[in-house]
Amino acid sequence: MSEVVSFKVRKDIKERMNRFRDRINWSEELRRFVEAKIRELEAQSNYDDVMKRLKKASWSVPKGYSVRAVREDRDSR
Repeated sequence: MSEVVSFKVRKDIKERMNRFRDRINWSEELRRFVEAKIRELEAQSNYDDVMKRLKKASWSVPKGYSVRAVREDRDSR
């Protein structure tokens, strides 16, 4: 099922669109634009959700691990 969506443009834009109506299907172009924009916004939303969860996650290593790891690396050479 399809729904009708309408929007307003300035009169000069409509006149310019009319000049090219025989070469371009404006409905299809606008449909593609809206679909692409929605995909972009959904991707950004998903990214934001993942980043929020990562920030909340507790990333920890045992106390002194970094010092021991660096020492082990230096001593192994």
